[in-house]
Amino acid sequence: MTTNNKYFKTNKATWNEKVKVHAKSAMYNLEEFKKGRTSLMPYELDALGDVKGKSLLHLQCHFGQDTLSWSRMGATCTGVDLSDEGIKLAQELNKDLKLDAEFVCCNVLDTSEFVKDTFDIVYTSYGVIGWLPDLKPWGKMIAERLKKGGTFYMVEFHPIVWMFDYLEGKPIMTYGYMQNEVIYEEYEGTYANQNSKMISKEYGWNHGLGEVVSALTEAGLHVEYLKEHDESPYNVLPDLIETETGLFVTKDKLYPLIFELKASKV
Repeated sequence: MTTNNKYFKTNKATWNEKVKVHAKSAMYNLEEFKKGRTSLMPYELDALGDVKGKSLLHLQCHFGQDTLSWSRMGATCTGVDLSDEGIKLAQELNKDLKLDAEFVCCNVLDTSEFVKDTFDIVYTSYGVIGWLPDLKPWGKMIAERLKKGGTFYMVEFHPIVWMFDYLEGKPIMTYGYMQNEVIYEEYEGTYANQNSKMISKEYGWNHGLGEVVSALTEAGLHVEYLKEHDESPYNVLPDLIETETGLFVTKDKLYPLIFELKASKV
């Protein structure tokens, strides 16, 4: 077993436990979701617009809420995730909601081994690339799974956000923007329920915007835009302030919290 596979095995075990906690959390609000509430946020809804009749591949889909939200909007969806428990719950929700999404359990970097179709849209969002040691195979896989003329869209926490250690409550700048070394954290709770007694054991990697763009362009994609925002749709960092629009900002707005990237396969 390679070192990275050991990291992935630890992360998979943690995410299997997180699914159990998150499914009961107020943040994911599963009961309201079952009644029809979308889990999608303004950024991705504005970026992708009308998806009716389009095929969509959702990378690192957790337990499938966003995948199923796109499915409700008329897309033909496939979700991929590392967590067995996440995919199991996603399949149960798909059946309960009488939707037609498909879900595949695999490491996202191995997607092309398990999913052979190509798609109009490849989509990924919020807290995804930090679980990957190298973005070049990620970019290559995205290009493989996109139809010619297809769209790749991601919305993700800004790399500056991951330079801080949040475990002591107050953000402390600890990690490098372009740090190559793996980052290990072990803590009680999870972002969706900080009072949970589960122990999160996680290996992650920091990736700057240049690395993200290069991984996609080197794979042959054309970047249409890269946008940065100082507002986050999720209140998952210490001391964020809610705005009138329902988004969250830092007190001084000194750095962006979110970035969006849209690319196409030409």
